[in-house]
Order: sequence, then structure tokens, then C-alpha cells
Amino acid sequence: MTLDHVAARTPDGQSLFDNLSVAFGRERTGLVGRNGVGKTTLLRLIAGLAEPADGVVARAGSVAWLEQRREPAPGETVADALGVTGPLAVIARVLAGEGGEDDLAEADWTLEARMAEALEAVGLADLEPGREVASLSGGEQTRLRLAGLLLDPPDLLLLDEPTNHLDREGRALVAEVLGRWPGGVVVVSHDRELLRRMDRIVELSSLGAATYGGNYDLYAERKTAERTAAERDLDVAGREAARVAREGQKAVEKKARRDKAGRAFAAKKSEPKILLGAMAERAENSGARENRLAEKRAAEAEADLDAARERVERVRALDIPMPSTGLAAGKTVLVLDEGAWDAPDGRRIVGPVSLRVTGPERVAVTGANGSGKSTLLNLAVGDLAATSGRVERPVAAALLDQEAALLRPDETLVEAYRRINPEATANDAHAALARFLFRNTAAQRLAGTLSGGERLRAALACVMTGARPPQLLILDEPTNHLDLDSIAAVEAALRAYDGALVVVSHDADFLEAIGVERRIELA
Repeated sequence: MTLDHVAARTPDGQSLFDNLSVAFGRERTGLVGRNGVGKTTLLRLIAGLAEPADGVVARAGSVAWLEQRREPAPGETVADALGVTGPLAVIARVLAGEGGEDDLAEADWTLEARMAEALEAVGLADLEPGREVASLSGGEQTRLRLAGLLLDPPDLLLLDEPTNHLDREGRALVAEVLGRWPGGVVVVSHDRELLRRMDRIVELSSLGAATYGGNYDLYAERKTAERTAAERDLDVAGREAARVAREGQKAVEKKARRDKAGRAFAAKKSEPKILLGAMAERAENSGARENRLAEKRAAEAEADLDAARERVERVRALDIPMPSTGLAAGKTVLVLDEGAWDAPDGRRIVGPVSLRVTGPERVAVTGANGSGKSTLLNLAVGDLAATSGRVERPVAAALLDQEAALLRPDETLVEAYRRINPEATANDAHAALARFLFRNTAAQRLAGTLSGGERLRAALACVMTGARPPQLLILDEPTNHLDLDSIAAVEAALRAYDGALVVVSHDADFLEAIGVERRIELA
């Protein structure tokens, strides 16, 4: 797969990337970049589902794409998802003695064994072909679609955030499958554990693609070095621009002194007019040359400074400020005493769970998909009332889920801020949002138009800068839709947060980065 000077644009003509040249072969490639830069668009170009605005895409093998999420069709079965409904029907007719000559010729007697092997590889052994896909969890559906690709492996496999919505076991299974994959793989992911299994990292930006040999850890080292170098170059360029400006000012002052002396000399009328005229012309020409040279040097220094600023902007980490909550070290912020919640039909969803969180403690809630983690968080924040046991919340708490659902899609950020903080004025809202990098007109953007990272940043602005910042933050898979830069920014913000944290996350790197001290495992 080769892309030569490829460009992509949005339907309204906005440029995503230009002049992108990159090739993909039988290696595992991690594709990273900030949200909105066009990673999914690039996958669509590779898969042949879209055409480039400019450039050429050349394919020399089969390509298959595992989408991040796809809603199953009504009545869709496991066999439908695997693409084997027809072949299984042929086998069934032959075994029932109802098959014709065509059925006998078409029957694939290896199919059932290959299906069993593929389903076992993704942790779905013994899944019945007739089971409806809608009855599976989101993570199980992702693994099922991956099993379908294992039945007839393409030369190049494209995956868009394959570990989103997967528990730790599911993530490990996907990583193992990719580790054994016989062809090439291109993975869009922010899962650092998965990216550590890649052979190289390709970073997509508006300028094109930059390739880094090795896995995520080597890429991170290179990016840190690039950031340091860019900031050093900015400092050097800034000092050079200041030096050129000082020299230019000195030249202006020197010329002014020469002109003054020349006017004084001419005023004496001690030399012939023709000589004075020649002297004035030479001085004017010399001054013009010096001005042009000074202007050229100043323009070059300013261009170097602008280029250095751009390099820093491309590698600078996002900064999210977190105000103090004033939480005392020994204060109790959450108590669950045999807390449990049952669905209206009587099914026990979670519990009984006993948990006490005190001071600025950091607790992770872990467990397989379907173990009730999100339900437990809703009990903790008060969105659900326990059907048995006791739940106490002595301090202000806020729940931020992966969709930042406290923001309504059809309201501006200023409107959202004032709804969540009723005592705030419009000026208060603008000032608070500006601290979280939503300045000027950005504060009037609709919440529904924000990327995942922007939504989480906006939600943090709304809950953390009010009159009483919550002393307990409850986070439900906060990194699922964030790019690597946004994850790093959120990690830094939560490290600086002086309140308590209760977090559901399958991202081991994230939990380590925010300083989780203990874990509660749900069965």
C-alpha cells in the first residue's frame, strides 16, 4: 500500500492534511495524531472507501477495515457477522440429505473448525452461530468482527481504536491476535499498551506523516527530544530576533547622527554645491542600502522566530489548570456500606460493595465488561439510589463519563457553564472557560461540535471553576475518545488535582500516571 503526495479535505473544503507520502507493508504500524487531524479519513483512503483530493493511492494486496463501532442490523446473527450464513446453510442441507450437486461442490468442510478457532482466538469460544449480535456487549461485538477477519485474513488489516470499550482481558486478546497476524496492520489507537507492540509509529499532522521506527516508548522518547529541541530553537530564535532589532535600532540612531552632522556641515556652506550634492547622494544611497539590509535581516529573524513558534506549537503539551478544592487529608468523601443496585426486573447489577474513600485518595474500580462498574459510579455520585445498603456522599462530587454527558449537545459552552454554575455571570463563564483554552469565540461553540478531548476539557472547566470545586471526582473511562496529547494533558491535570478520585479505566498507563493507590475489583 503506497500513498504518494496525498491530500484530504472535509466535505466543506477544509484541509485535513497535504502532501502525505507513506507506504505500508508487512509490519505493524501505529497511526497516531491529534483528534480531528484525519486519522479515520486516512484509513478510509487506504481501504478504498474514499478518494484523495490530490495524489495517488496504490494497492497491491487485499485490505480489510475493522471499524471502531458498528450497530448490528435488526436480527443480525453471529453467523451473519462472520459472513458464513450461506456456507453454513449449504453444509446443513448436505448433512440433512437435501443438498444437490452444487451444494456438494460448494460445501466447505473446514469452515466449522476454522470458525471455532477464530472465535477461540478472540475469547468467544462456544458462541452459537444463531445468537443475535445485539445481545453481545460492545466489546464482544468488536471481538466478533475481528474473528470474521481471521477466517480470511487480508494482506493489510486496518483497525480504528480496536480496544475502546474492551476490558483488560479483551485488550490483551486483541493485542495477541495482532501479534500473530501474518500480514500488515495499521492501527489507529491511543492505547499505549497496544502501541508498544507496534513495529513503527506514524504520526499524522496537517503537514503530512512523520515516521518513527520502533514502538510507542521509542516514539515518546523522540517526541520528548523534539519538544526540548523545539523550545531551545525558539529561545535561540527569540534572542536572535531581539539582537537584530537592537542592531537595527542602533543603525537608525547612527544614521540620524550622520544626517544631523551632514546638515550642520552643509549649513556652513564651506564646500561647493556640486560636492555637497554628491556627498548627500552617496549618504542617501548608503542609507538606503543599510535600510534594505536591516529590513532583510529583521524579516529573516522574524520568519525564523515564527517557524520556531510553529514547531513548539506542534509538540507543546496541552495545559489544563486545576484549582484547589481544599480537601483535608483525613476527611471522608465517600462511603458505600453493602451498597447494591437491582434492575427493575429484579436482576442484581452490582453489589453488595463496601468502600470508604478519605482525603485525596485515588481509587480505581476494575472488572470485566458487564460487572457493574458504571452502575457503581452512578450510585457513588447519587444518580442512582441504592436498592439495598447505604451510600454517603459528605462532599460535593462530580461524575465525568467518556461522553462528558453533563454537556448538552445543543448548548454553547457559556450556556453549559452557567447552567452548571447558576451563580456565574457571562463574564465569569468566559473567564473560566478561557483558563481551559476556550477563549473568545471558542466559548460560544456548541458542545456537540467538540472532539472527545475538547468535551472533557470543557466539562472539567464547568465543574472545577465554580464557587465550590468538587472534592470528589468520579471518572468513567475518561480516555476512551482522547488522543495521546489530550490524555497526557488530563493525566497532568489529575496529578495536580488535590481532591479524591474514583476512576473506572482499563488503561493501565493512565491509572499509573494519575497515582492510583488501590483497586476495587468487581466480579
